[in-house]
Amino acid sequence: MKNELIYGLNDKPPFSRAIFAALVHLLAMFVAVITPSLIIGKAIGLSDENITRIVSMSLFASGVAGFIQMMTFKIKNFQIGSGLLSIQGTSFNFVSVIISGGLILRNENLSDEEILAAIFGTLMLCSVAEMIVSMSLKYVRRVISDLVCGIVVMLIGLTLISAGLVSAGGGYASMDKNIAENLQFASIQNLSLSGIVLLSIVILNSLKQPFIKVSALFFAILIGIIYASLIGRFDISDVHASSTFIYPIPLFYGLSIESSLILPFAIIFIVTSLETIGDISATSELSNQPTQGKDFERRLRGGVFANGLNSCVSGFFNTFPNSCFGQNNAVIALSGVASRYVGYIVCIMLIICGVFPVVAQFALRIPEPVLGGAILVMFGTIAATGIKIISRATLDKRALMILAISLALGLGVSTQPAILEHFPSIFKTLFSSAIATGGLCAILLELFLPKEKNNS
Repeated sequence: MKNELIYGLNDKPPFSRAIFAALVHLLAMFVAVITPSLIIGKAIGLSDENITRIVSMSLFASGVAGFIQMMTFKIKNFQIGSGLLSIQGTSFNFVSVIISGGLILRNENLSDEEILAAIFGTLMLCSVAEMIVSMSLKYVRRVISDLVCGIVVMLIGLTLISAGLVSAGGGYASMDKNIAENLQFASIQNLSLSGIVLLSIVILNSLKQPFIKVSALFFAILIGIIYASLIGRFDISDVHASSTFIYPIPLFYGLSIESSLILPFAIIFIVTSLETIGDISATSELSNQPTQGKDFERRLRGGVFANGLNSCVSGFFNTFPNSCFGQNNAVIALSGVASRYVGYIVCIMLIICGVFPVVAQFALRIPEPVLGGAILVMFGTIAATGIKIISRATLDKRALMILAISLALGLGVSTQPAILEHFPSIFKTLFSSAIATGGLCAILLELFLPKEKNNS
C-alpha cells in the first residue's frame, strides 16, 4: 500500500512550502544534532571555545553529509548516497565510548588538542569499517544479525542513561561541593529544570497536532530555557562578544590514532551501518520507492557507504560521526513531503547555522539540567529501540543465552571496571567499554554457538 504523498521524491514544491517543510525537519532534529557534542565536550572537560567549535562543526558537517547522502554520485556501477530525503545528524551511538576514551586520554594529562586529534583521527580510520560493510552487506548481515545489532544498540542506550542522569542532576561540574548551593548536583532547582523538560516532552507528544509532536524535543527545550531565564539560570548577554563567523578548518586539532579506541569504534560503525539499512528502508517505503530488487540494493549500499564517508568527513572537519536520522522519517510520514529539494534546503540551513558560532554559543549557555531532561528521553529511546530490534529475532534458548551473556559482560565491565584490574593494560583499555565487550561477545557467540536444530 502506497503512502499518500503531497510531494514525491523528485518533486519541487513551491518555495514557501519547501521552506516550511524544511523548518519542520530542522526543528525535529536540531536538538539531537548539537546534544552529543555538548555532552561529550562537558564530560571530558573541554574548554568552552573547543566545545563551541565542535558544536558548530556538527551543524556544518550534518549539512555537508546530507548533500552527499541525497545527491548521489556514481562511479561506474557503484552509487554513493541513497538519493532519498535522508537527513544526516550527529550520531548518539558513539557518545559513551568517546567519553570513556576521552577520560582515559585526559588521565594521561593530554591537552584538549591532543585528545581531540586522537579521537577524530581514530574515528576517521574506523569509518572505513562502515564503507567495507556497504560492499559486503549480504555477508555482514548474516553475522551482525538482528539479535547482535539489538544487543549493541540496547547497550548503547543503557550505558548512556547514567550520563543522562548526570546531566539531569546538573552535570559533572555541579558535583564540585565548592560551588553555590543551588547549583549542587541533584539540587531541587536542577531537578525542577530537568523535570519540567521531561514533563513537557510527555505532554507535547500526547497532543494531536503533528507539527508539535515531531518538534516536541525542540519545544520542550524552549520551555526549559524560559523557566531557566525566570530563575536566573540562563544568560546570553555576552553571546555577541564571540566572533561573528567560524571557518571550517580541516584537521584543526591535528591528526593522530589511539589504538585502544579502534575496536569499540569499529564495532559501533558496523552496528550503525545496520541501523542505516533500517532507516533507509523506512525512508524508501515512505517515499513510495522500491523496497526490494536491484535498485533498492544499490540504494542501500550507496546509503551505507555514504554514511561511513560522511563520518570520515565529520572527523575531517573536527566533529563526531554522522548517521541517518530516523526522526525525519516521522516528518515525511506526517507531512506527506518526501522531496529531496526540501532536504537540500535543510542542508543549507544546517551549514548556515554551523558557520555562525552564535548558534553554538547560545546552545552552550543552556543549563545542563535542561538538556538532561531531553537526553534522558533520547537515551531511553535508544535502549527501547534495541529491545525492538531484538524482538525481531527468534528468541529461542540459544538467543537468550547470547543475550544474557553479552548483557552481563557488557554492563558488568561498565559498572565494575575493577574486574579487569589484573589484565594487561592494552586488554583493560580495549574492553573497559560495555559496547566493545558486550558487542564482541555477541558477535563471537553468534558465530560459534551451535544453532538449535528444528525438531519439526
